Amino acid sequence: MTDKMFNVGKIVNTHGIKGEVKVLRISDFDERFEAGGTLFIVKENKTPIELEIDSHRVHKGFDLLQFKGFDNISDVEHYKGAYLKITEDQLTDLDEDEYYYHEIIGCDVYLNSGEKLGVIKEILSPGANDVWVMKQDKGKDVLIPYIEEVVKQVDVEASKVIIEPMEGLLD
Repeated sequence: MTDKMFNVGKIVNTHGIKGEVKVLRISDFDERFEAGGTLFIVKENKTPIELEIDSHRVHKGFDLLQFKGFDNISDVEHYKGAYLKITEDQLTDLDEDEYYYHEIIGCDVYLNSGEKLGVIKEILSPGANDVWVMKQDKGKDVLIPYIEEVVKQVDVEASKVIIEPMEGLLD
C-alpha cells in the first residue's frame, strides 16, 4: 500500500441497527462507493483498516454504506468521525481541466495582474459547479465559483490559480 491516501468520505453517523454508516461524500466519483469496492477507514492517525463495501444506497443526500462483516450497530458506531480513504493506486485518470481536491487545496490564488489574493483552503460541492473557498491574508474567506468566467488558469505543478473575479466577488 502506498503512503499517500486521499479522503473520499467521512462517517458522520450510524444508520439503523444493522451496521450501516451515514457518509458525507468528499468525492465526485459515484463508483467509489459501489458494492464490491474497497475503502480504507482511518481514525485518529491509526493504521488504515481495509474494508469491502457490501452495499450502498443514497438516502436524504448522504451515502449509506454497509461493509462486509459489519452487521451490527456496535460494529460501526466507534467509527463516527472517521475518514474513508483510497490509495494513490485507486485514483481515476481525469480529463483535461479536471482536478482532484487535494491538487487544488493549498494552491495560491492570484489575479491576472499578479497580485496574490490568498490560498484555497476548502472545496464545496453544492450543485452545478464546485466552489473553492479562499482564505485571504486579511478579511473573511472568499467563495470562488469554479467556472470558466472566473477561474482562468490552474497550474497544479506550481500550486497556482489565476482568477478574474466577477463584479462583487472580492467585496
